[in-house]
Amino acid sequence: MRCFIIENLSVRIAGTRILENVNLHIHNGELTALIGPNGAGKTTLFKALIGDIPYEGKFAYVVPGQKNVKPKIGYVPQKLEFDHGSPVSVMDLFAASMTKRPVWLGYGNKVKSKTQSFLEAVKAEHLVFKRLGDLSGGELQRVLLALALQPIPDLLLLDEPFSAVDQRDSEGFYSLVQSLVKRYDFAAIIVSHDLELAAKYSQRMIYLNQTVQASGTPAEVFADENFKVKFKTTTGDYSA
Repeated sequence: MRCFIIENLSVRIAGTRILENVNLHIHNGELTALIGPNGAGKTTLFKALIGDIPYEGKFAYVVPGQKNVKPKIGYVPQKLEFDHGSPVSVMDLFAASMTKRPVWLGYGNKVKSKTQSFLEAVKAEHLVFKRLGDLSGGELQRVLLALALQPIPDLLLLDEPFSAVDQRDSEGFYSLVQSLVKRYDFAAIIVSHDLELAAKYSQRMIYLNQTVQASGTPAEVFADENFKVKFKTTTGDYSA
C-alpha cells in the first residue's frame, strides 16, 4: 500500500517551537481530518510538507517496488488573495498555471479542454468564464480544489477550506473531496473545526497540538483522553 511517512518532524521559527516530533502514516485512498486548536501548528505542518518552510525530520512517500519517489502534492489554501475588481476569469487562472504564454494572448483548445475537465471533476464547469471576483466563497473553493487537481496529486492538502462557506456548502465540499479521494486513490488531509462533519466524512483523524496528541479513526480520537481534556467543554459526546 502506498503511504506517506512523517517521522520526528519538528519546526522552529525564530527560536520558537511550533511543531515537535510529529509522527504519522497517511495512506492513499483515505481522507484524513486534521483537528486542533488555533495555533496548534496545522498550517505550519502543511507548509513544511509542501516545502515552504524548513523542518527537521523525515517526510517520504513509500511506493512498493520503487525508491525515492517524489510525490505530487496539491494544496488548497484557506483563501486566495486577489483584486476582486480584476477582470481575471477562472479560465485565465487555469491557463496561467498551465502555460507560460501570456493569458492576454489567448489560449488554445488543449488548455480549454483540460480546464473544463478539472472543473467538471468538482462540479464547477459552469464557472469556467466567470470572473474570480464574482464567485461566492463556495464557488471559489471548488475552483481552487480543481486547480489543486492539476495534475492529479499523490497527496492533497486542504487548509480549512470552509472558512468562507456556510454549513450546507461545507458538507457538500466534504462529500466532494471524499468522492475524489475514492475516484483518484490519492491521500488527502483536510483541516477542519467542524468535528461532526470530520467524523462523518473522514476515515482517519489526527488531533494535533504542537505534536500528535491522538490519531486513528474518528471514534478512537474522540475517545482519547487528550482529546476529551481539550474539547470536553466545547463539544458534545463524540465517543460513539
